[in-house]
Amino acid sequence: MTSIDAKQAARSLSDIEEIVHRVRQSRTYDVASRITIMWGVLVFAGNLATYLWPRYSGYIWIVVNATGVVGTFAFSAFDHQPTGVLHFDFRIATAFLLFFAFGIFCSSVLGHYTPRQMGTFWPIYFMLFYMLAGLWIGRALVAIGLGITVLTLIGYFAITGAAFPLWMAAVNGGGLILGGLWMRRS
Repeated sequence: MTSIDAKQAARSLSDIEEIVHRVRQSRTYDVASRITIMWGVLVFAGNLATYLWPRYSGYIWIVVNATGVVGTFAFSAFDHQPTGVLHFDFRIATAFLLFFAFGIFCSSVLGHYTPRQMGTFWPIYFMLFYMLAGLWIGRALVAIGLGITVLTLIGYFAITGAAFPLWMAAVNGGGLILGGLWMRRS
């Protein structure tokens, strides 16, 4: 039987701690990537529907956002079973409620935005929270949020006319899908 000294034991514990951290990061990225891809598909469809039926854009986005919140909860609850870690609890539900309430208050009560401004505000607002979450979860979310924000602003200032929702479908929806796929590789 071989014995190890205190230095070797500390090094082994450090290695184990690093492996646990990587596994936890991998599980978090797995769930986050599925949720990000789902939101990307929904946002892509919402922007495409807004382009096709601009008159109904308010209803379209209510459905997109409600479906996204329910889908986020479903993915998180489904992941809870095999891992035993709950990713979506009362605090997250409250955060979603506060997030949407603040966004609606700013964009509809204080701002009275035009449809184009609304189509710019919400993606940037969402990406702020992606970037904030990325400070704790991982840099991939920061990169996704920053990239989509920059491309959204480029579109806001450079794309004219009715083509803006198509730009946003590609940039916001497509960016979330690509970002989610990239996270799966991380």
